[in-house]
Order: sequence, then C-alpha cells, then structure tokens
Amino acid sequence: MSPRARIVLWVASTITVLVLLFGYQTSTSGPMAAGGQKVISAQGLSGGTAASPSAAAPSPAAGSSGSAAPQAAKKVTGQVADTRWGPVQVQLTIAGRKITDVAVVQYPNGNGRDQEINSQALPILIQETMDAQSANIDMVSGATVTSDGYLQSLQSALDQAGL
Repeated sequence: MSPRARIVLWVASTITVLVLLFGYQTSTSGPMAAGGQKVISAQGLSGGTAASPSAAAPSPAAGSSGSAAPQAAKKVTGQVADTRWGPVQVQLTIAGRKITDVAVVQYPNGNGRDQEINSQALPILIQETMDAQSANIDMVSGATVTSDGYLQSLQSALDQAGL
C-alpha cells in the first residue's frame, strides 16, 4: 500500500469516527435533559388538559338548598419510595372518598431505558389505580422496580387520605 493510500485511509477513518462520535445520542441530550421531569397523571391519559383540584369536584350551585355540599377535592402526596433506579412518588386527588386523579410526580428517568420503561408502565399503573380505587393492583411486567416503588408511595398516600 502506497503512502498516499495510507493517508487517504487514515483521513477517511478519522472523519468516520468523528461523525459517529458527534452523532451519538446520550441520555443527556434527550428531551428530559433540560432538568424538568414530566408529571404523568390520569388526566393526561384521557387526552384532556390538566385541571385544577377544584375543577375535579362539582361545585354547588349558588343559592341551592342541597342536603350536603360535595366535598372539595384535595391532593395527598405519598412518601417518596427510594428504588434501585431512583425515587418514585405518587400524588392523589381525592373528592369525597373517590380517587379522581393520580399523578406520578417523581419516577426514574435518568436514561433512555428508564424513560422507555416508565412511559409504558406508569400509565398502566395509573389506570389500574383509577379502576380499583385502591392499592390492590398488579405490578407491570418489565417494570418491577418502578411498580414496587409506585405501590409503596400509593399506599402511603391512601393511608394519609384515610382510604
């Protein structure tokens, strides 16, 4: 191989390595890298916009003489469950004795794999909570660690709410 061919091969190899290096997507270059963590909630699952707690409960009509006014919705936040992959924390919106919304305010999202797993698992856990109106729900296969943390924080919130 001539010296000229070696130089051309070296330049081409160097350019290829640089293109691959700068084109590689890391977990610090994704949409969550800006420092914010998206809150996943049941209201977001239904395609609606997030509502204020008072919007979740019906308000009595002015001047009505109903027997009992509906209780205002209240938010209860469970304790943080520290898992192997990061913290998980659940917040419930409760009107009367009914769960009207579930939000996961903290969950593991430090890398692309965490984001992928939790983008699938958390909506399932939230929907099951809304359906069961309790912590008697199944864990999500493939998201065992997050499911366990979710259940711990959910039970803590339910205990605080007296449900």
